[in-house]
Amino acid sequence: MTIYMPDGRPAPLLLTEDEAVQLLRIDSCNVKNTSATLARYRAGGTLRGVQISRRILYPIAEIERFIEEQVERNPR
Repeated sequence: MTIYMPDGRPAPLLLTEDEAVQLLRIDSCNVKNTSATLARYRAGGTLRGVQISRRILYPIAEIERFIEEQVERNPR
C-alpha cells in the first residue's frame, strides 16, 4: 500500500521530523511543540525513530504502525 503526503506526493520510506509532523497532522502552529510531541512519543515508546547521522528519521512502516495503534486505542 502506498502512503501519500497531504500534498499528494508518495511518502518516502524514511520521513524527516517535518514530514512526520505533516503526515500525522500534528498541529504545526508552534514548531517547538511539534518537536516536543515527537520526542514525547519516542520517549514513551509509542513511536520509534532511527538516528542517521545527526537526524532522527521515521520509517513509514513505523508511522503506519503508530496510526493503527492509535486507532485501536482511541476509536471514535
